[in-house]
Amino acid sequence: MQPLEIRLLRKSDIPAAMVLKEAAGWNQTEADWRRLLLLEPNGCFAAVRDGRLVGTTTTTIYDELAWIGMVLVEPQHRRQGIAARLMNVALDYLRGKVETIKLDATALGQPVYEKFGFEVESDVERWTGTASSTSLESRSVLGMSELLNLDRLAFNADRSKLIEKLIADSCTPPVLLRGADGALNGYALARSGTRKTYVGPVVANDPHIIETLLDQMLSQLAGRDVYIDINKECIVDTSVVSDRGFVKERDLIRMVKGGPSQKTSPLVVAIAGPEVG
Repeated sequence: MQPLEIRLLRKSDIPAAMVLKEAAGWNQTEADWRRLLLLEPNGCFAAVRDGRLVGTTTTTIYDELAWIGMVLVEPQHRRQGIAARLMNVALDYLRGKVETIKLDATALGQPVYEKFGFEVESDVERWTGTASSTSLESRSVLGMSELLNLDRLAFNADRSKLIEKLIADSCTPPVLLRGADGALNGYALARSGTRKTYVGPVVANDPHIIETLLDQMLSQLAGRDVYIDINKECIVDTSVVSDRGFVKERDLIRMVKGGPSQKTSPLVVAIAGPEVG
């Protein structure tokens, strides 16, 4: 058996990375992998043994904040320190580039990341259900600059490159809600997944519009099975999804290393995805 090699993840690795992702039961698509490579081509890493991809991890940088995602190891190669090697390479890459690093962990992953100095910040809940139509329509015109400004306010960092790519890759038009003064008060995006359509991010600066925001998006996705990851710090509780027939599937733990750090804002109703924040 050859020694483990850690190198940059390449576009040509995506088919093999999808096999790792499927073994973990995750929802990401090839488009998600391509987006991660586009956003941070020198910050996505592959673990290779005997010429085969056996592990991955990715990083995404937003100003002074970075996100670690897609920490995957082939099942038969687990418990061999591969995830730790990948994490160390990712942290080395981010050192000196950002002040704060975050990730979304499962309960099983939490103690692993604690060994790297990550601490619990907040909770995220994955809810799943089938979208249904309420005959609501979104007719607002997209103003990219104001959407990006609203997202920057909500996320506490500039992730405009990510949002622009998510809009370009959306499976349905963005839902936008404006106030009486015409200002943008909320938006919701959705994209295809290998298992279910993923709704997120969902951002709102007014709790009174969140139900309408979700209903308009779910109407556009009527009949599709949907995932939505709810930020437990948000300005409404999870009854907003349970009342629409969704059920909780699992918990995620948002973890942070370094600082200073702000918790994910209550304006973020649903996250963009565990791999990107």
